[in-house]
Amino acid sequence: MNELELIARLTKSLPTNAGVLVGAGDDCAVLELGVPGKLLLFKTDAIVEGVHFAGDAPPEKIGHKALGRCLSDIAAMAGTPAAALVTLGLPPKFDVKFVEAIYGGMSALAEKYHVAIAGGETTMNPERIFISIALLGTVARGKQVLRSGAKAGDAIFVTGELGGSLAGKHLEFEPRLVEARWLAEHFPLHAMIDLSDGLAGDLQHLLKASGVGAELLKTAVPVSRAAKLRMQTSSPPKPAFTAALTDGEDFELLFTVAGGNAVKLLDAWKGKFPRLKLSCIGKIVVGKGVTIRDKSGVTTLNTHGYVHFT
Repeated sequence: MNELELIARLTKSLPTNAGVLVGAGDDCAVLELGVPGKLLLFKTDAIVEGVHFAGDAPPEKIGHKALGRCLSDIAAMAGTPAAALVTLGLPPKFDVKFVEAIYGGMSALAEKYHVAIAGGETTMNPERIFISIALLGTVARGKQVLRSGAKAGDAIFVTGELGGSLAGKHLEFEPRLVEARWLAEHFPLHAMIDLSDGLAGDLQHLLKASGVGAELLKTAVPVSRAAKLRMQTSSPPKPAFTAALTDGEDFELLFTVAGGNAVKLLDAWKGKFPRLKLSCIGKIVVGKGVTIRDKSGVTTLNTHGYVHFT
């Protein structure tokens, strides 16, 4: 049983209450707790040594990644982060200075985005370090962007470049909080998700939630230089386009808007964020699944992004 199958099984009958507007199945839970003009966003995420970072990774970058993953999910809802709790699991013989440096990286990112680290929990974990973050945020009432609103005819956009994140980006990425809020303020976004498990997987999460399909233009997908270099050096070689689809941990935004807004959005983006690439990579269509169009014709996407337990 892989991660997606396990999640489906565990979440099919979870208890809920009137305060939960959006539960399992989106980037964050959306809660109604009576805050005037605002809804609460609630997210938890974890990183584990040997899975999400190597034991010799710089500790400041480990801390950056631990908090950054949750911040990226808040961005995907067009929200503003507020406060985090940290659960830290350590082996019996841990290096105090190493752990302090992890918190240094976490704190630096928290300060940048005005996030309070309000406490947490420490525990022993016999073999390796793990860090779990629970993060609260807010979004203006009615302005939350879900995965479930994509419509046939929408243009599909992605920020940045994709693939090859293990060359360093997965520890250094910048959560797209500022960009996401700007998008939501200036354009009626229909659906949005952050790219943590790869374009191939996360796009299909969005499509499933929205009940639609997609057609991608192969030449429009922004492939990173790291993915192209990996194609030349990995054994066996991994095509750069495949890496862009499946490597994961890009932590960019994938979103849809009405096709009629596409050109206007691109023009406005270039003026606001000239250093960050924005690409229109395809369109939402009636039906299910993903097809890819290139000069040879149209093929069906049969691959997926990263999935635990496979």
